[in-house]
Amino acid sequence: MKVLIIEDEKELRKSVVSYLSQEGYLCESAGNFKEAMERIGVYDYDCYVIDINLPDGSGLNVVREIKKKNIEGGLIIVSANNSLEDRIEGLEIGSDDYLTKPFHLSELNARIKSIIRRRNFGGSKDIVFNEIMINPDSRQVSVSGKEISLTGKEYDLLLFFISNKGRVIPKGSIAEHLWGDYMDHVDSYDFIYTHIKNMRKKLVEGGCEDYLHTVYGVGYKFTS
Repeated sequence: MKVLIIEDEKELRKSVVSYLSQEGYLCESAGNFKEAMERIGVYDYDCYVIDINLPDGSGLNVVREIKKKNIEGGLIIVSANNSLEDRIEGLEIGSDDYLTKPFHLSELNARIKSIIRRRNFGGSKDIVFNEIMINPDSRQVSVSGKEISLTGKEYDLLLFFISNKGRVIPKGSIAEHLWGDYMDHVDSYDFIYTHIKNMRKKLVEGGCEDYLHTVYGVGYKFTS
């Protein structure tokens, strides 16, 4: 899951990115309104954590821009002001949650997970697709009750495919989801094929149907 942290306080931004990265998220960050808009214009994220008070603009306007562009992804507004007006305005313009500073990083993590589950999987704690079951909290995957050991990237791939089941996903979108803006330094998609091949093999050997279909010249489609 990809998360964009929009926060001007450098130390807090680093702490959030470090913590969420350890929790298995692919995290990117922006320190001001301009950087945020540049990233939003190029990359897609599963969740956006947005500080209201940015040095060159308002986080509320970031939310407005995201909504205006019809960009998918959960929205959490963060503010040092426990202002009812800010909270109401944030929710009215489309944010999913509001968090007041200071906050525990574990609480932020729990809220991100809740939003992603609600948006992508109907709010269920466990994600189920036929015989596949995923527990996002423990990052455990099982097939018909038998646990399957996946690497971090393989897990991210499976969750991404199930989140987008039935859709044709271009190779570029898969690469961006796995590596974010580090993809700018990659000149081939060979690493994608390796991760997909290994994930596929482990699932099938674990007794899972092969739900992943190659759409030649485009990408992949995960469907029953």
